[in-house]
Amino acid sequence: MSPSNWPRHRGAAACLITSVACALVLLAGCAAPGPYGRPGELSPRLGDEIVVAGQFFHTGTPVVLWLDPGGYDAYRAECKFDPNQLRPSKPVSDAPIRYSTFRRGLPEDVAARVREEGWDLSTLQAHVDQFVYHYDVCGTSRKCFDVLHDRRGLSVHFMLDLDGTIYQTLDAKERAWHAGQANDRSVGIEIANIGAYRDMKVLDQWYGQDDAGRTIVTLPADFGPTGIRTPNFVARPSREGVVEGVIHGRTLYQYDLTDEQYDALIRLTATLCQALPGIRPDAPRDAAGNVRMDELSDQELAEFSGLLGHYHITKDKVDPGPAFDWERVIAGVRKLLRP
Repeated sequence: MSPSNWPRHRGAAACLITSVACALVLLAGCAAPGPYGRPGELSPRLGDEIVVAGQFFHTGTPVVLWLDPGGYDAYRAECKFDPNQLRPSKPVSDAPIRYSTFRRGLPEDVAARVREEGWDLSTLQAHVDQFVYHYDVCGTSRKCFDVLHDRRGLSVHFMLDLDGTIYQTLDAKERAWHAGQANDRSVGIEIANIGAYRDMKVLDQWYGQDDAGRTIVTLPADFGPTGIRTPNFVARPSREGVVEGVIHGRTLYQYDLTDEQYDALIRLTATLCQALPGIRPDAPRDAAGNVRMDELSDQELAEFSGLLGHYHITKDKVDPGPAFDWERVIAGVRKLLRP
């Protein structure tokens, strides 16, 4: 190219460069945000997530986290229902917190890393392999949190209300104080149910009949706020009438959970079995293949991975009670876990 042609070609090149630059600017303005999203962008949750080692897992059923309005926050040092008080009225220790950030029984190198860096999902998956079911003997999740957190200084990861609403109070990575020797390896849930008894005295105060003669939960008149999120919810045991069963050789009576509770519990259990695959979708069974209704020995408990009742861990407990339909829960969980 001769020098005499430079201005014309330089002008064309300049126009081309300018056009490309403008196109890049326009493309950049329309480009999708990076992996972190745009600053200030609202990214709402769907409302069915649980938190495991900081990761969100969908359950397909309503979940209220400690992060949410109306949630129950077990991380708080003060009592929820008496915020001027740090410790429970009858403290189990001098510590204002009701849980531990560390789970014992880890190999030394893993323990050092967890202390330094906190829990990651893969480490938690390698260590937590039990899910413990409790009934709360309180009737509703609101009352359960009051008694468990504020009064007793204890904790649990999940609560399940009469209407099937799940409340998560702590990340599943934390060591909640709910099941004694199983705390280090387990996640726990308190199910709203007044419990199992040797006679009908307490049950007659909590259950009655509707106009059609069907059994319903009738909270005592002086119960106070229920906290149940579903307006005008009527809680009905899934099976009509009282259920009789034997745990630790004792004959007990209990009303069943609600259908809403079973549906939510099945979805939560399946989600935990996916998020923490060491939790097998089964309970301890006897030689005949029936779910055991007694305490496991220390060795049996150490070797078991899966779903447990509180009574499997200690002979002093009978929850989740004889009305708890183990086979319904296990079958429902396995169905959801099928590929």
